[in-house]
Amino acid sequence: MRVLIVQNDETESLGLYEQFLCEEGIDLQVLHAYGVEPDAPFPLVDDFDAFIIGPTPISANDVESHDFLRKEWSFLGEVVGSRKPTLGVCCGGQMLARRLGAKVTRSPEREVGGYEVRLTEVGKIDPLFAGFPEGFPVFHWHAEMFQVPPGGSLLVGGAPCPIQAYGWGNIRGVIFHLEVTSADAARWADAYPMELEAVGKPREQVVEECREREPEMRGLAGLLIDNFLNLGRLP
Repeated sequence: MRVLIVQNDETESLGLYEQFLCEEGIDLQVLHAYGVEPDAPFPLVDDFDAFIIGPTPISANDVESHDFLRKEWSFLGEVVGSRKPTLGVCCGGQMLARRLGAKVTRSPEREVGGYEVRLTEVGKIDPLFAGFPEGFPVFHWHAEMFQVPPGGSLLVGGAPCPIQAYGWGNIRGVIFHLEVTSADAARWADAYPMELEAVGKPREQVVEECREREPEMRGLAGLLIDNFLNLGRLP
């Protein structure tokens, strides 16, 4: 399999997802989209079997304000049309949701740190979450959320953000992070101190919330990648 990761921000890598793909021996390419030269093209969709679209602190509603995201917007249209397995993480999932006709709105509350989410009845039988417990820990860092695209399904819910993951054809979008380690959380906290102030959490608390959940999240991140690769192996 040939998998393309689209990394949309220098700080926010795909962490454990990238690590597990490498350990699986997958033919993996990471596109640092934020660094693509204005005249340089994105890779050809036909050259890959599956795609993972990463997060960025830029709002999915501000695509037109950034050169690389305007280019990526067109690319995502081709990805959706390809019907190849595609996973969008946080803003990556939001951009895909918008590409599918859904709105991206403010979350009822900004979520930063460790949280718990739950599979819906549809999520329990979705192949991306095969083997997952009904409720599981996640890490969050977002202020906006996607709506479920028309014709799609709510796969994971939570509180205060009620829409945590959706499925639509070949697309899966998740607002949460399983791929983040406590070291990643510390890097994000150093990069975005104003967001910590907005939720009233000190850096040490956010990092510790991630550290407490990290062993289980690490196992689930590996399971999610296995499930995602199996989607691409289906006839």
